[in-house]
Parts: sequence; structure tokens; C-alpha cells
Amino acid sequence: MTNRCSQSLTRLVHLFASLVLLLLTLPLNAYERNEEDDNHGDNDNHHAKVVGGYFEEWSIYFAGYNIANLQSNGVADKLTHVNYAFGNATANGCAIADAWADYQSPYLPSVSGAPYTGPLFGNFAALQQLKQLHPNLKVLISLAGAAGFSAAASTAASRQAMVANCIDLFINGNIAQGISAAGIFDGFDIDWEFPTAADTQNTTLLMQEFRKQLDAVGETNNKHYLLTMFGPAGQQNFSNIQLAEVAEQLDYYNVQGYDFHGTWETSTNHASPLFDDAQDPVRDQNFYIDYTISAYLRAGVPAHKLVVGIPIYARGWTGVPSTNNGLYQTSTGPAPFPPADYLQTPGVITYRTLIGLTGFSRNFDYKRIAVWLYDANSQTFWSYDDPVTVWLKTAYVRLREPGGLGGAFVWALKDDDAKGTIVKTMAAGLRQ
Repeated sequence: MTNRCSQSLTRLVHLFASLVLLLLTLPLNAYERNEEDDNHGDNDNHHAKVVGGYFEEWSIYFAGYNIANLQSNGVADKLTHVNYAFGNATANGCAIADAWADYQSPYLPSVSGAPYTGPLFGNFAALQQLKQLHPNLKVLISLAGAAGFSAAASTAASRQAMVANCIDLFINGNIAQGISAAGIFDGFDIDWEFPTAADTQNTTLLMQEFRKQLDAVGETNNKHYLLTMFGPAGQQNFSNIQLAEVAEQLDYYNVQGYDFHGTWETSTNHASPLFDDAQDPVRDQNFYIDYTISAYLRAGVPAHKLVVGIPIYARGWTGVPSTNNGLYQTSTGPAPFPPADYLQTPGVITYRTLIGLTGFSRNFDYKRIAVWLYDANSQTFWSYDDPVTVWLKTAYVRLREPGGLGGAFVWALKDDDAKGTIVKTMAAGLRQ
């Protein structure tokens, strides 16, 4: 036992030293490497680590962000996996969430330069073109709907029916009469937020059913279909999942690395901290990434099946006193959003908007590997991730365990700046 503790302590010391070294060398390695890599093509997709990102179907509306943007800004060259959010999970199977965005709109910009000829249009047609340009890119349909999952998982018959229906819709591509989306999706991402204690056993059984039927289709198609799952943070959430048993069915978990704190609370804190700190007034809640990863590892989940989430948005408060530059202070409410921010949500703005803010000072928490902005005049506080914290989190992914964790992903692709800086920094860091 003593030897194991000593080895763990040594790994943590080496990790911290590596993080400090990477911080000091960031300007040379991250920014310059990103500019250099922009001259390379699809070879960048051959990574051992997952470089993932969520594309929300509604991105095409207020954000005006399309699949074509992933190609034009070079982000598609860096990604290994795209999760398309969302398809609906229902008691009877799966359903299209937004037919216009998914396969009907004829107005989306071309990814390859070739016109969409139909009958398949919308984001699905754009994804089809993207995969033609990037044959190694994996695209998963992310399924959401806690009530639907819970109902469908409740019996053997409903589990079998749900999975068969989801496979017919999204893998076989029978999305509408006379319209096929076959070959677009390489598997499913299960975004069940969140299984309750009553769902624990059924969650495992549902994942087993997904794996069983996907493998059967894969034998016919000579292909491995992916199965991933959102891995929640918070003991109250992941304790309702048989983590190791579910992991046996998965290619990996997309582990929540964000929303540890937000404006559902009245005090400021880091939204996506890597480590803890004795100064955190709610330290006993264990709301930080390394605690979540450690819990999954202790439960028996293999390190390579843990992919860490990185937010491309900020959470903020206003009415925050200037003590400690606003960190761990009270607030009067959510920070107001600039009118141009397309999220239109108090207390939340995109990284794209945040980098244009003026009057704020940047503050770095080296203990927690977290960054925030504070403006004493407006008493406004924003917690977010920038290229420095993203680079250091990728070092954590590579060094946390022998062989590293499985990779990293972002929520969400539309929220990055025009150059895709956060995604490109994540990709560069995971390639070191």
C-alpha cells in the first residue's frame, strides 16, 4: 500500500512539473504549432487520442455556423470525432429532433464546393460531404432525452425495440420515405442526463443491448460501430451508473469537464477547474476534473476510455466585489450578455464573444489550472478556458496515467473563435 501511494505521489509530482514546464513554453509550442499545422491536411486526423467536438444542429440558425465552417477554418483537419447533437431518445426508439436542420434545408453552404443535389439536404448532406473529404473522421449521432432512455431501458423488450429502431433510423439511414442517410453515422453517443438510482441496472442493460446490436450490424458491414456515453461529474450523478460495467460496452466516456459551477449558485467559482484548492469555500463538494477522473479510475474504468470535456463558453456573475479579483465572492446575479452573443443567456457567453470584451483583467489560478476575467467597474466575473488552460489540460490527458487518458472533446464547436483556436490548441496539445 505504501509503495502504491508513493508511486501515485511521484506521478502527481511529475505531472505538476510537466504542467509548469508546458505553461512556460506555451507561446512557442501551442500558438506557433497551430499556425504551422494549418498548412497540413487530413494527415492530422491520425491520432492515438480522441480529438472530439459537438456540433449542435441548431448552430445553423442564430449562430450562423455550419458544417462548412469546420472545413473552411481548418478545424475539420484536427478532429477525429464529431458528435452531432441531437437525436431524440424516446420510449419507443429514436426520432429526428429537427427535420429542417437535419435533412430538409436546401440552403446550407456546400462543404466540398459541389452543390447538394438531394433528396438528402441539411446538415446530414453536409456531413456526407465532410466525410468524403475526411475519410478517417468519425461522426456519431448524440441521443438525448432522460425520460425516453429511462422508459426504453425498463424492460428487455423495450430495450431491444429501442436499439433496433435507432439503428434503422441513424445507421441504416432510413430517415424518411425516399431519403437515405446511410453511411453518415459511425455510431451512437448516449447523452443520458442523468440516470437515476432506479435506472442503474437498466442503464447497463441498455448499453449491453446497444453494443450487441451494433456488433451484429458491424459483422454484416465489416465495420466497428462506436458507442460512447456522457460521463457525468458529481458523485450524485455518476454513482447511479455502474461505471466499469458500462465501460465494457463503450469505446469511451465523454467525461464532463465543465459546469462544475455556474449561476445556479450565488457565489463565483471556477466552471472547469482541473484540480482542487484549500481556498475553495465548497471544496468538500469535489467539483473539479481530477476528482471525477479519479473516481472513474477507482471504479475500474480503463484510462483510455476517459475523454475529458473542455468548454468553449464562459459562465459569469455580476455584482461581484473586487476582493480576490472576484474569485469566491458573492454576486447579485448572472452576468449580462453582450447583445451580439447568440446564446442570449444571462450568465453564459461564447469564447468567441469573450475574447472581444474590454475593461477586464485576466487572472490565472495556477493551483487549479483555471482562468477568469474580472472588471471592477462593472463588478463582473467570467470563468472560462483559454489556450493556456486548454494546453495544460491536454498535458493532463497525456500524463495522468501511464499511456494517458483517451483524449479530449469540446462543447461546442460553434462557440470557438473564427480561427478555431481552442480546438486547434487542444489538437496540438494531444499530439505532443
